[in-house]
Amino acid sequence: MKITVVIPAHNEASTIGEAVKGALKHADEVLVVDDGSEDDTSARARGAGARVLRHVVKRGQGAALRTAIRAARQSGAEIIVTFDADLQQDATEIPALVAPLKAGLAEIVLGSRFLGRAKNMPALRRLLLRLAVFFTRITTGLKITDTHNGFRAMTASAAERILITQDGFAHASEILSEVARHRLPYREVPVNLNYSAYSLKKGQKLSGSFKILFDLLKGDLFR
Repeated sequence: MKITVVIPAHNEASTIGEAVKGALKHADEVLVVDDGSEDDTSARARGAGARVLRHVVKRGQGAALRTAIRAARQSGAEIIVTFDADLQQDATEIPALVAPLKAGLAEIVLGSRFLGRAKNMPALRRLLLRLAVFFTRITTGLKITDTHNGFRAMTASAAERILITQDGFAHASEILSEVARHRLPYREVPVNLNYSAYSLKKGQKLSGSFKILFDLLKGDLFR
């Protein structure tokens, strides 16, 4: 089965090469969507072996994933893995993530840092994520242990059904809502995340939680 790893990236020149090389060891293709970077993210991703698409202006992580997943499907991907560029995730865990898909046990597999380990995660972030899990369980009915984890894998047929309309970080919650709406068979697998000073600086800000909630509510009203 053709496995394509998709990586959204914005100003990730310092880490994108290593991220691409790591992912290529466990995939047939790595597709990077450069979301309006002002540095040489695109050049370094190509140099590491990725296929690169580029947004002329920054549109947001959700928009970059939407572009990447569409392109992966068009190039014949049978399994699509979403992966971050900041080296917070461990590419050696890709085989465990895709194993349930290959075995026909699920159509989407969600990485869970709470089943695995989250090294150096700030206490406040841990608390907010626990609250987000509680909120997601209530609103979707999914029995999950983690949310807003960008490390996931899905079949091409699942990717075709999952509609991402949120351009920003709210897309992560939207994906789970789509899993529930389409009743897609899902599984969680343990993954280990390593929070570094770089990934914390680059990642979603805690203040963005309110914007995510606003975007989700707005999306529900106008869908």
